[in-house]
Amino acid sequence: MSDKVSHDSETPAKGQQVITVAAFIHHDFDGVIKVFQPRRAMTKKFLPGIFELPGGHVDFGEDIIEGLKREVMEENEMHINVGDPFAVFTYTNEIKGSHSIEVVYFAKFTDPIENIRLYPEDHSEFRWLAESEIADAEAISDEELRNVKRGFELLKGQAHNFG
Repeated sequence: MSDKVSHDSETPAKGQQVITVAAFIHHDFDGVIKVFQPRRAMTKKFLPGIFELPGGHVDFGEDIIEGLKREVMEENEMHINVGDPFAVFTYTNEIKGSHSIEVVYFAKFTDPIENIRLYPEDHSEFRWLAESEIADAEAISDEELRNVKRGFELLKGQAHNFG
């Protein structure tokens, strides 16, 4: 049993800055690199049904990498190794009334991928998405799409440090 706690993506935070983290968790499937994407439950008020990079809110005073590890453990009961950050973006959560700053990190599961667990109040399913499948990927936000593309570009050494 995990130390699962309630998500706060809907807890009011009117006018507050919130720090969030996400993990580009990649795995090599017989030479094809794929990224892990759980799908947000349709019962979520914020971005229901969207495939996302796993992560969540960093608690006040919490180390950002430890917060990412905690979120993945709470939502998937999996341990991760966290690599370098590669993207930072901001968004407004109209449900919370907050402004979020999100940092995206490279990561890998250290537990066997067969052990991934989902909690139905958080996520309904997950997929492993290859770079070649991005164009046909459904239910992904524009920002998530940019981050997934950038993650794959960086893994292949094709990204630039501008634009």
